[in-house]
This record gives sequence, C-alpha cells and structure tokens, in this order.
Amino acid sequence: MALTLKDMVALLDQELQPGQFKDYCPNGIQVDASVSPDAPIKKIVTGVTACQALIDKAIELKADALLVHHGYFWRGEESVITGIKRRRIESLLANNISLIAYHLPLDAHPVMGNNAELARLMEWTSAGGMEPGAKLPVGNWGTTRSELSLASLGQEITDKLGREPLLISGGNHAIKTIAWCTGAAQSMIDKALALGVDAFVSGEISESTVHFARENGIHYVSAGHHATERYGVQALARWLHNETGIEHTFVDIDSPV
Repeated sequence: MALTLKDMVALLDQELQPGQFKDYCPNGIQVDASVSPDAPIKKIVTGVTACQALIDKAIELKADALLVHHGYFWRGEESVITGIKRRRIESLLANNISLIAYHLPLDAHPVMGNNAELARLMEWTSAGGMEPGAKLPVGNWGTTRSELSLASLGQEITDKLGREPLLISGGNHAIKTIAWCTGAAQSMIDKALALGVDAFVSGEISESTVHFARENGIHYVSAGHHATERYGVQALARWLHNETGIEHTFVDIDSPV
C-alpha cells in the first residue's frame, strides 16, 4: 500500500491524536521535501532525534521520510534558519527526505507510546495516568513485577536499557509501587509523591530533584532521556508497516543524556 506523505501523516494523526495536546513543537509534517504531492513514501528511517547524524544515515539508506520523536521548531527557540538548523533542513530538502515528528502524542499513546513501551520492557503494570482526570496522560503509575530494592531496580534498568541509571535514595523502603514518565519529566516527581508511590523514574534529572526525593522519602531514578525514549518510535513504525507495508529502519544515534 503506497501512501503519499499527506496520506501517511493523516493516518498517524488519526492514531496519535496530536490535536489533544498542548505541545512545545508542531506535530506531524515539519519539513515537506516530497518531489510532488503524489510522490509515494516507500521507505522511512526512524530515530529519537532529527540530528545531522540521523539525517546522514537516512540519506545513505535512501529514505523518503524521517520519523522522529524530537524534531525542530521548539517553542522559545530562535525562529531564524541558520547554523545547524539550516544545515539539517538543507540536507533534508536536497535529498527529498521529509521530516515527521511526534512529541507528546508519542509519549502518551497507551499502546505504542514511550511510557507504554518502557512499562512493557520493564514489566511494570500500569494502574493509570499520573495526571488524574487527563484523557491522554503523559506519565503513568502502577506496580513493579516484584518487590525490589532501589539497587535491584537500578540493575534491572541497566540490564534492559543498556544504560546505568542515577539512583537517588528516598529512604530504606522497598519498591512495589512506581510512577514513570520518560524524557525530561523530572519536575513531575511532585505528582508521583501525591500518588503515594515508592519510586519515580524519568529520563533526566535536575539538581533540585535530588533534594525533593530525599526530603520527601520517595526514591528517584534518572534512567536517561534518550535511553527511555528509544522505543515509542520503533513501535509506531512497526504499526505503520503493518497498516501500510511501508519499509522502515530504526537508527539509534546514541546520546548520554
């Protein structure tokens, strides 16, 4: 089933519902580099962030489009197209590779989202969203597969994500209930505390997160922004392939953050 860029994004929009989110960037098509409105998308490359290294790999693989979690045009950034932004966009346009990005919609999807995929990988059971009343919550809370110490949880994350997490102890208690939100969600630790869980896991950490965890008696784990967000875009690409037959290749450009 050959789709045009417009048709493919319409299918993705229908599944991810970007209009339901107040996001920090545009979701869907960010750069239209198709040679014509009727040009088919036969092959896509997926990745976490649309950095130059990922674009170069997409060029090498002769992709028609790049599907990512972190694209361009973030709220508050310079609007002029200069420097690395100019070079990236120039590379896309010169090689007829369109850029499609989904940020919060890909975090929140209940089946293919980053948080859903992290829970699947870690064998955590979700009991609901971290934001009570939210139709499409970005973070989740629930239970671990078995009762764990903080050190044991850290080792499981290391084994499954391939990255050693930063562990901040909130006391001597074991972990059975847990909340999680991938990426730069460290500020959501107050929501985890309100839920009464034993531990909170996010991607990034801030200096203040350490003291919040220690003084409020909640374990905190910084498992890596990139490490926690590699899985949603892969799940989305597999779904897209099953729906349309489009060929896809995931390229992991590592980031220590």
